[in-house]
Amino acid sequence: MEEIDTKLRADGVQKKVISPGKGELSTFPNGTKVKFHYRTSLCDGIVLDDSRTMGGLSKPMELILGKKFKLPVWEQVVTTMREGEIAEFTCDVKHTALYPLVSLSLRNISHGKDPLEGQRHCCGIAQVHSHHSMGHPDLDKLQVNPQPLVFTLEMLEILPPGSYQLEIWAMTDEEKLQVIPQIHEEGNALFKSGDISAASEKYYNAIACLKNLQMKERPGDDHWIKLDLMITPLLLNYCQCKHLLGQYYEVLDHCSSIINKYDDNVKAYFKRGKAHAAVWNEAEARADFAKVIELEPSLETSIAKELRTMEDRIREKQKEEKGRYKNLFNYNSKVSATASTG
Repeated sequence: MEEIDTKLRADGVQKKVISPGKGELSTFPNGTKVKFHYRTSLCDGIVLDDSRTMGGLSKPMELILGKKFKLPVWEQVVTTMREGEIAEFTCDVKHTALYPLVSLSLRNISHGKDPLEGQRHCCGIAQVHSHHSMGHPDLDKLQVNPQPLVFTLEMLEILPPGSYQLEIWAMTDEEKLQVIPQIHEEGNALFKSGDISAASEKYYNAIACLKNLQMKERPGDDHWIKLDLMITPLLLNYCQCKHLLGQYYEVLDHCSSIINKYDDNVKAYFKRGKAHAAVWNEAEARADFAKVIELEPSLETSIAKELRTMEDRIREKQKEEKGRYKNLFNYNSKVSATASTG
């Protein structure tokens, strides 16, 4: 271990074992999967990220060694750890410059967002020096002024190659493209069984994977368009799940993004119209439903049903509001009468 510590120190990493692990140290061949909890702090103790609390999920980090993770120092330090070990690694700036981008992706994932949201279409180093706001003040500050960081890791599990099923994020680009139809079908099966949340997660994972591939292409090129055409039906299915889960404004955003690119997409207009109706945007809903009929006249009966449902909800809402105003008026009248006779 002393030899390992010496090598780390020579490379600008200080290791401090908080709790020793168990068993022999693995040789960590490429393809080894490691699961660990992490806490990232500034040298003054201020915590930036903690996998145990991030997004309220307490989800450990998973790395497959040899897959060129954006933060190479994590691959370096985990190979010095045993299962069950807790250790603190203080890393020089040369190892931490890309941490704001890594942190942004991890935060997005923990909140169910696109891991690439908030990142520009350029390489990591260019983003670090672009001074583009990442939407998190602590990461913006760290991006402008890189600092040494302290990573406190708890090694939960070390899995040798071949002992686990490869997850989508660890696949090659070719493997990802091959597995997308399977994930799509799994999402459809979950949807049909009524497990809407699980179906939504399947669609989200497939979309995030395709967007990751799309980031490597020039927008508008043939392969970029091909990937976008794969994303669109998945995104529409995702919107269907979000509508059923009551997240109407997310549906509005995603459907609008589809319509901005494909202004003849009937399903996007239909789903956006339903979402507008759900949040009481009557004029916008009518406009979208009219566009559906214009593009696909055979759906006129379905649209008539949606309009009747919306009109019934509006009438019911108006009736409730009228009742509330009436009760409020009666209450104010009684208060005035009491004051006059007091």
